[in-house]
Amino acid sequence: MNASAAETRPAAPPAAMGGVIAYLTVDGAVAAAEFYARAFGAVEIGRQPVDAKGRTMHIHLAFNGTSLMLSDGFPEHGHPALPPQGFTMIIPATDIDKQFDRAVKAGATVLQPVQTMFWGDRYGALRDPFGVTWGMNQPG
Repeated sequence: MNASAAETRPAAPPAAMGGVIAYLTVDGAVAAAEFYARAFGAVEIGRQPVDAKGRTMHIHLAFNGTSLMLSDGFPEHGHPALPPQGFTMIIPATDIDKQFDRAVKAGATVLQPVQTMFWGDRYGALRDPFGVTWGMNQPG
């Protein structure tokens, strides 16, 4: 391969972390990424540029030792943003009270306050401004 061909090849995307990676489609992926940084300490690894409507097809975040992928809906391509339902994102916590409070202060809504559960762990649940439910669990 000549040097000019190598110069035009896009850089390889960063490797994803984790054995299973959640890919959320939300209405406002850029705003969601900013919220996840404030609420959970997520760090942005990469992002595709936004289109003329302010949507992005891909954002890669890292936090709590794993990757989280986001995109806006693109209904014209058969990929609408639908209200999240039927799943909860779980964050294993090491300091659940502090982590939970950070998410609430960032704008998450408390669904279940942190408490010691019947299985012995401390657990609490939140809903983010994009409709995604998050549970935090700290072993007892």
